[in-house]
Amino acid sequence: MSKINPKINVGNFFEDFSIGQKIVHPLPRTISEGDVSLYIAFTGSRFALNSSDILAQEMGYDKRPVDDTLMFHLTFGKSVQDVSLNAIANLGYAEISFPNPTYVGDTVSMTSSVIGLKENSSGKSGVVYVHSIGYNQDNKEVLNFKRWVMVHKKDKGTTTGINEVPTFLKTTPIADDINLPEIKYVDTDSTGGKYFFEDYEAGERLNHPEGITVDNSDHTLATKLYQNNAKVHFNDHMMKSSPMGQRLMYGGIVISMARALSFNGFQNAQWIYAINSGAHANPTYAGDTIYAYTQVLETIEHKRDDIGLLRLRTVAVTNQKSDEISNPKGEDGKYLKNVVLDLDYTVVIPKRKTAK
Repeated sequence: MSKINPKINVGNFFEDFSIGQKIVHPLPRTISEGDVSLYIAFTGSRFALNSSDILAQEMGYDKRPVDDTLMFHLTFGKSVQDVSLNAIANLGYAEISFPNPTYVGDTVSMTSSVIGLKENSSGKSGVVYVHSIGYNQDNKEVLNFKRWVMVHKKDKGTTTGINEVPTFLKTTPIADDINLPEIKYVDTDSTGGKYFFEDYEAGERLNHPEGITVDNSDHTLATKLYQNNAKVHFNDHMMKSSPMGQRLMYGGIVISMARALSFNGFQNAQWIYAINSGAHANPTYAGDTIYAYTQVLETIEHKRDDIGLLRLRTVAVTNQKSDEISNPKGEDGKYLKNVVLDLDYTVVIPKRKTAK
């Protein structure tokens, strides 16, 4: 094999990372109407706040904000070529927050810091932990999160024994000042839901009945849209010779699908305040049909009288209806083979006083 030209970016391997390393990711991205339309095409998301300028204005905005998960993907994608180009799998997230809304026309960029490294016992790979922050054109934070990813090693014959794993908060603290306008009123005919904060109870479970089948074209185009060039997602030639035998679906797409499915039951939960933690329990592939259910873990009062918060746990499964699974884990404590996402997150939902 010929020597790789130094002008070619081959991505970082496990040995290329160091604790405290700072990375400024390239390719700032201006969000367009096309991004918004394609996101709906890929996910079927139906949250009204992100669909209608008129409804957004009724809720106190000048125009509709961009869906939080779309902004996450477009910003997250900046980090891939530096952090996870040589990834085996993206393993999880923690402490994801959305400090400020984004709008069509905003330009997002990202920086990351390496906060942990753990070499796997096989010596062939390791886990890299990063803390990433996304900014808009005014240098305001729009995304703040931590994630960990399993990355190939360059030299599989040399071990370092490094094992510095950071700790994460179980839940993201709720701020007194939540950056969304005072809710003037909620038109339930427009949002499609009549249930508000007071209508949910801790322990309640909602089985979302719809399923979404994801084709190769869906997840391939979505991954390209987010400029996520991780090889495991788009290089079919390479992945055919891997143990999986095919490309892995980007885990963020599963998050978006689960969020879209949760609309049926949480129509008025228009805002994601934070993603507390998330585990991609098993890989997802083209042709899989995704179902989901959501448990209400906690109802959270806020000092504002127009909103409350719900801490939710959404579990996504493939090729099995959500009401057919009682527990995502088996008796051995491990996730069932068709459980692909276990997401703990917090949403903002208006109180009944705002109902029109």
